[in-house]
Amino acid sequence: MYEVRLPYMSRLTLAAAVAAALIPLAACGSSDSSSDEAWTFTDDLGTKISLDAAPKRIVAQSSVAAALTDLGLGDRIVGTFGPLKNPDGEPDVQAEGLDQSKVKDVTGSGDYGDVDVEKLAGLRPDIVITSTYIEPQLWYVNEASEAKIKKRYDIAAISFQDKTLPQIFDGTERLAAALGADTSGFSEGRDAFGQAAERLQSVYEAQGDPSIVAVSPAADVLYVSSPDANPDLKYYRDTLKLNIVSPKKPDDGGYFESLSWEKADQYDADVAIWDARGGSAALKGLEAQPVWNKTKAGRDKAYVAWNSVAAPSAAGYARIIESFADGLEKVAQ
Repeated sequence: MYEVRLPYMSRLTLAAAVAAALIPLAACGSSDSSSDEAWTFTDDLGTKISLDAAPKRIVAQSSVAAALTDLGLGDRIVGTFGPLKNPDGEPDVQAEGLDQSKVKDVTGSGDYGDVDVEKLAGLRPDIVITSTYIEPQLWYVNEASEAKIKKRYDIAAISFQDKTLPQIFDGTERLAAALGADTSGFSEGRDAFGQAAERLQSVYEAQGDPSIVAVSPAADVLYVSSPDANPDLKYYRDTLKLNIVSPKKPDDGGYFESLSWEKADQYDADVAIWDARGGSAALKGLEAQPVWNKTKAGRDKAYVAWNSVAAPSAAGYARIIESFADGLEKVAQ
């Protein structure tokens, strides 16, 4: 097993280092959102938005809505699109913290990214907010829906492409500050993130620095995710020094490599973190694959749920990392 060890850092030192890296960017490019004066904002895609006043009614993709809630703007969220429940019928982790009883779901009934624009219009939003993993493709907004929405409303996007987790937090906080969030409250989430990161590193080292592979099982293929493109995996590998397996031939976009189930044992590892978006059925499907079960993680049933999509806030990822640490501890028991 290839081991990567991090030089000793005290709890306070690591937490302080992480917190320092998470100082938010100034909310430049916007007017005072607490007034009724004209409001302008330039998003991560370079789109300049100009409104008569700061947005008071927001419809956002569910994970972004949860992040804005973390940053004190939950009372502005009137609607969401994208996942709210996981396949097991439980609240989706990416929407954790969002009060789902107070928002209306405007997700359409069509293919991925379909937004019911008429339901959206009924909420009278001032702005629509989402994110992007591969610019300029909008998360949970397909091209047809995007064209319809833009005829009526401005869309602001937070970009995750080629960003570190701290940079993603900065982008979300920059938008939240422009919307009028109290920036003095941002430090609480960053502190929680630093503490969670320190705990995960400690748990990982206590397990003997196991190798970890991130997988997303599907009906016909196994997706092996790359730490070079996925911001959370990159953070675990580069900052916390977890030994995350890197696929050799990622598909277009760089986020994962697709393997047939006949080659599912190509990347062996001590622990498999599996994409929990598929619910418990996804894990059962993975466990049923004979070739996969030749891997050490498969033989040992060393599985940890991986929440690959989370609220893009420091508080959101603090929850994710704490859950990851809990899972690693259980694997060792």
